[in-house]
Amino acid sequence: MRRRYVIGTNVVNALDGVSLTINKGEYIAIMGPSGSGKSTLMNILGCLDTPTSGTYVLNGVDVSEMGDDELSDVRNREIGFVFQTFNLMPRYSAVENVALPLIYNGVGLRNRTHRAETALENVGLGDRMEHKPNELSGGQRQRVAVARALINDPSIILADEPTGNLDTKTSIDIMSLFEQIYKSGNTIIVVTHEEDIARHARRIVRLRDGKIESDMDNPNPTMA
Repeated sequence: MRRRYVIGTNVVNALDGVSLTINKGEYIAIMGPSGSGKSTLMNILGCLDTPTSGTYVLNGVDVSEMGDDELSDVRNREIGFVFQTFNLMPRYSAVENVALPLIYNGVGLRNRTHRAETALENVGLGDRMEHKPNELSGGQRQRVAVARALINDPSIILADEPTGNLDTKTSIDIMSLFEQIYKSGNTIIVVTHEEDIARHARRIVRLRDGKIESDMDNPNPTMA
């Protein structure tokens, strides 16, 4: 798989012949320095972008040639995103933020509220449902984001620097939550530049200059 960008007269090979298989139920970390291609790979895995050449098969379906509307549908159905900056709606309560993806799926108010409340309880925020993001700590906001990512029972949880804005103790709490999610059978892909975060994964893929530099199992993952 390749992804090229044309910037003025320059051609940038952000991904240059990457071949990667991720199996259902894996916990994988993607690492690399700035400019290595990890963000580009994340965008393709998350159906936010498509490769210039090559294919991306998700759950048996080739999504490489899909248009924006089809990709949007796949994203909403198959992928739960967790971002470094939380990406919560500031005027919405925690339960309203978690329920947002269900609105796009046409789920009725009562059903989506019930599911969002259950998701928040599952991440330890049963007593914070009506709080808005500015009334929550950074760790609590990230838990809301994780609950929102899980609400549609996605095939993949894709986390981009999920602890980047959190202190050490809160980071450990969030990685403990990912451990629980992994043990319940979810596929987790964490994109990070932090070695201590990557060590929680069972497999670590390192990129450099748009190529896979190494792809190794982690025999001694950190247990949060």
